[in-house]
Amino acid sequence: VEDVRAALARHALPPDALTLEITESALLADTDATLARLHALRGLGVSLAVDDFGTGYSSLAYLHRFPVNVLKIDKAFVDGLGRPDADASLARAVVAIGAALGMRTVAEGIEEAAQAALLRALGCQLGQGFLFARPMPGDELTARLTEERGAVAV
Repeated sequence: VEDVRAALARHALPPDALTLEITESALLADTDATLARLHALRGLGVSLAVDDFGTGYSSLAYLHRFPVNVLKIDKAFVDGLGRPDADASLARAVVAIGAALGMRTVAEGIEEAAQAALLRALGCQLGQGFLFARPMPGDELTARLTEERGAVAV
């Protein structure tokens, strides 16, 4: 928690601009200490995301107990979406769980426009994957964001 507080101050980053991702398995490790640490992080104003949701062993009771505000839909539930024989039930279920708990949902591993369209139709608010960009070095990302910001600035 102190490392995050110091990093925010050092980089003059508003806490609401930072989202920390935690895997389901990390949430279940030493739950009392984890819960206290997560509440302290949320107290700083940062967002907390459960990464790879649905692939671990957590229960919905635990999910409701932790102060997270984002569920990340694992790529395994995104693969195949947008194809005629695709089963969107798991992605739909994760989006519904997120909505019921007042959380945003992020789909991982979006590679095709059809996947993005279906996820949007299901109510998934955010997505990441090769459809949007490949991994890149930080300086390249900075240049890209600066260029895009300039392109939309009026």
